[in-house]
Amino acid sequence: MTGPLDGTLVVDLTRALAGPHAGMMLGDLGARVIKVENPGSGDDTRGWGPPFVDPPEGARESTYFLSTNKNKESITLDLKDDADKAVLTELLRRADVLLENFRPGTLDRLGFGTDVLAELNPRLVTLAISGFGHDGPEGGRAGYDQIAQGEAGLMSLTGSGPDDPQRVGVPIGDLLAGMYGAYGVLAALLERERTGRGQVVRTSLLAAVVGVHAFQGTAWTVAGEVGHAQGNHHPSIAPYGLFRCADGGSVQLSCGSESLWRRLCAEFGLDAEAEGLATNGERVGNRQRVIELLEGAFAQVEAETLLARLSAAGVPAGKVRTIDEVYGWDQVRSQGLLVDVDHQTLGTVQLPGPPLRFFAPSADGETETTRTAHTAPPVLGADGDAIRAWLRS
Repeated sequence: MTGPLDGTLVVDLTRALAGPHAGMMLGDLGARVIKVENPGSGDDTRGWGPPFVDPPEGARESTYFLSTNKNKESITLDLKDDADKAVLTELLRRADVLLENFRPGTLDRLGFGTDVLAELNPRLVTLAISGFGHDGPEGGRAGYDQIAQGEAGLMSLTGSGPDDPQRVGVPIGDLLAGMYGAYGVLAALLERERTGRGQVVRTSLLAAVVGVHAFQGTAWTVAGEVGHAQGNHHPSIAPYGLFRCADGGSVQLSCGSESLWRRLCAEFGLDAEAEGLATNGERVGNRQRVIELLEGAFAQVEAETLLARLSAAGVPAGKVRTIDEVYGWDQVRSQGLLVDVDHQTLGTVQLPGPPLRFFAPSADGETETTRTAHTAPPVLGADGDAIRAWLRS
């Protein structure tokens, strides 16, 4: 149960979030990930807080760093120092994957340009993550998630209305760039099995956010319509969103088909064929009327009762949980989305678990082969001596 990438060596030069998230994804899949950090300070996110956790002994730990660096080892290297560059060179000779998110051109200036890496290790797959792309008229711009969310249009689609742009509550541009990057690495590793050679995979925060525009993208590119923020209701499906009910409560529901709309109406004594409401297109055009109609029907029903009635009627629905409620939910725990790890200074802590599970056919149908043993995010330089000894062996 070591994971499908067992035996794959990843050298992670990244810091902050997009690159480290890609590295953690590969580590979760069983790769050996060696994180290279600056001496003294380490990854920027070691200082991002609060919240921090102050162990009885040792430096305080940032929960931000803990969120994206499990299943890694840490070595500190000064990439302007010849001796430390020699250590990195030896790591790269043995590596399958290199991750970097320097500004475009930085790795070349450090002496590890694409041509050098190809000569050093022709099988090496390199993932390069930038803010806005490695080339183009703004290719050299520094990339930060909130800026990318705005520049790539996501904030214009998020918020209570067109005049209330909001960022997503997590650094989604960084996270998506890491996810796209990780699957690009996997594709390049698969192609290497056929060609025997590695290649460079490039993505950016800009590309990652544009890559998930989905129907909002084609609304513009095909139909010439510009989407905008409109709160908690879907622009193309109705009813689909957050609805208020009794005692200040609320529920979310989704009627993605006409049959679901009819079930909803039957449960609450509404006319599914009323003028202007019979089809999804009509309901989208009369969204506010739909909202008022349903909230009127729900006004005397408390949230838990309403959820039970919707479930009984076969209408998809759910509540809005706080983060603590999510991690206390038995369904989340059943999916392996919480893991226990032993941290060098904090002891046993719980971290969000990987979102993938694996199963193999067996006589009983299938057997789960998901990796269950995970290592805690390392303290700065924790594995430096062991890694150097391994390189000398």
